[in-house]
Amino acid sequence: MTDLPFHTALTPDQQRAAGLPETWPLAVADRVRFAELDVLQHVNNAAYMVWFETVRIRYFQDWGLTRYRADDPRLVIRRAMLDYLAEMHMDEVYVVTARCTAFRSTSFTLFSEIWASGTKRATLESIIVQLEPDRPEKRPLADAIRARFRDVDGATPA
Repeated sequence: MTDLPFHTALTPDQQRAAGLPETWPLAVADRVRFAELDVLQHVNNAAYMVWFETVRIRYFQDWGLTRYRADDPRLVIRRAMLDYLAEMHMDEVYVVTARCTAFRSTSFTLFSEIWASGTKRATLESIIVQLEPDRPEKRPLADAIRARFRDVDGATPA
C-alpha cells in the first residue's frame, strides 16, 4: 500500500489496492507522522479529528459546497460521532474516506472512515448544516449539490 499517492484523490483501483472493501466517492491516503503520536506511541485521538477534517474540507471544495470565500455559505458541524476502532502507529499508511449518506433541505450527513492495512481504524458521522455567509440563518442546499449527493454518493433524502 506504500505506493499510493498521498494527498490526492484515489481512483477506485487504488482504493481496492489499499484494502478498502468498497470504493468511495472521495478517498485520500497519507502516512502517520511522529508528531501525531502520544506518549504511548499510538496515534493521538486529536490526530484522527485532523485527518477527518482534512478530507471533509477537500470534500466540501470538490463537491462545490464552498471555496471558503466571504460570500460562500458557512458549513457548520451540528453533531459528530467518532468511533475509535483500532490503534495506529508511526509510519502506517492510511486512507481517509468521505461520502454523504443522507440530506435534507439545509443539512446533510457526512460519513467518513479511516483504513490502514485493510482494517477499519475509525469512523466519523457528522451532521453538517449550511448557513448564510453573514448571518446564522440556514441556507437551502443547491439542487446541483443535492443531485450530486444522490447520484455520486448514493445518498438518500432524509
